[in-house]
Amino acid sequence: MSTSIQITELTPATNVGGLYAQTANSTPITATVVETTLIDGGVGTLSVPANGFQVGDSFSITMGGIISSANNEGLQIKVKSGSVILGTTGAVTMPQCNNQVWDLEVVFTIRAIGAAGVASIAVKGQFTYSKDASNAYEGADFSTINNTTFDTTIGNTLGITAQWGSTNASNSIYSQIFVLSKIY
Repeated sequence: MSTSIQITELTPATNVGGLYAQTANSTPITATVVETTLIDGGVGTLSVPANGFQVGDSFSITMGGIISSANNEGLQIKVKSGSVILGTTGAVTMPQCNNQVWDLEVVFTIRAIGAAGVASIAVKGQFTYSKDASNAYEGADFSTINNTTFDTTIGNTLGITAQWGSTNASNSIYSQIFVLSKIY
């Protein structure tokens, strides 16, 4: 008597899963006011081709690394598609941090597709970090709907940047991990 087992592969209705994983630390952004990427090389893709989004497509970003800053220094983190800002912390006044951990968690959903003025994307994020005094967590959060400059009829490439408010030599940030996943 023999028993046979049939194994079939299930195909999900939507393409859900990992899209990009950073495989090296980013270059430290130190003592400069130039807006610079926090993303380093990795595996996967950060790009969606023209007309590649569907309404409801949802994504999550997990990113983190090490930060140092002098007291009362400004820092701004931006989530972008090309030059279009999807979400930003705005100017965050940093406390003194010396080789502390920072985290960025972002979720975004495509609400409408089309050209700029028609397409819509909702973005929510939270940037947290430890400070030297009491090792307490602080941060900034943001929630944005871009229905004016976001365009799904063109290719979109995700970017995440940091920009310091001064050239203080104590200001430095880099990422150690960055993962982009499709969650719906």
